[in-house]
Amino acid sequence: MSLANLAFQCRAWTGAVGLMNGRREFHAAAVLMARKQKERAPLTKAQLAAKARKRALKAKKNVYDVEKMPLNDAISVLRAVEVASPNATYELVIKTQAPERGATIPKGRYSLPREPKPKAKDRILVFAEGRAAEEAKKAGADIVGGVELVEGIISGRHQATMYLCSPDLIRAITPRLGRVLGPLGLMPSERRGTVTDDVAGYIRRLQGTNEWKGDKVGAIRTAIAKMNWPLEDVIKNIRYFLTVVKRATGNERSSLAAKEEGSNKPQYQIVRVVLSSPHGPGIRIADY
Repeated sequence: MSLANLAFQCRAWTGAVGLMNGRREFHAAAVLMARKQKERAPLTKAQLAAKARKRALKAKKNVYDVEKMPLNDAISVLRAVEVASPNATYELVIKTQAPERGATIPKGRYSLPREPKPKAKDRILVFAEGRAAEEAKKAGADIVGGVELVEGIISGRHQATMYLCSPDLIRAITPRLGRVLGPLGLMPSERRGTVTDDVAGYIRRLQGTNEWKGDKVGAIRTAIAKMNWPLEDVIKNIRYFLTVVKRATGNERSSLAAKEEGSNKPQYQIVRVVLSSPHGPGIRIADY
């Protein structure tokens, strides 16, 4: 057998083995058609919301986020967590429905049966003239005057935490001060009782009280008690503050008021009540 015939037979045998092994020889010709990848349509808002809900359900949560406790048990748990900090303070958070845009944020005054910290003194500015101005000064107002105080408030020379006004001056000060004090929630208003003929009486009622106020998302926070207090004092403070907030937000009304308005729906529905401490978890209260 010649050398050429032997080489030809070897190439044929090698090709046959290659086919048996499942190999395929490719040529260098240009690709005629590329596979097109399908573009995914963007998710709708409903699909995105459903995806977010699934992620939230899968996320790890603190056991106290879903579990509710009676008030007594919650106090005991936090007291055990803060055993090394007997002078730590309980914080109470009352979450209501968020106020609608342009709605009035709920606020009010309270005086706890036992104060956990010294009361902050209000700096009171009163718009009044004549006898009303004299009575306001005697009652303890820090700044008393008429329309001439407006310029000082705008420039920042006169600053206060509360502004009161007699009815005869409210129209004179509103055009200029409404844009300054309004966004801060400090503008005198008849609805809130800060425009009154009895300015001196209002100031006397303020003495010994603190102000509570909700925020834009409907949360009301306050320091409510100390860890080393007797259990009865802590519960008394919490129950008292809850009652004050419930009345102001429409969650607790007399049957007569409900009949007059024709509805039992509160203005700001309370969603949850949470008790916490500096190093402890936030525990949802079941019996509020």
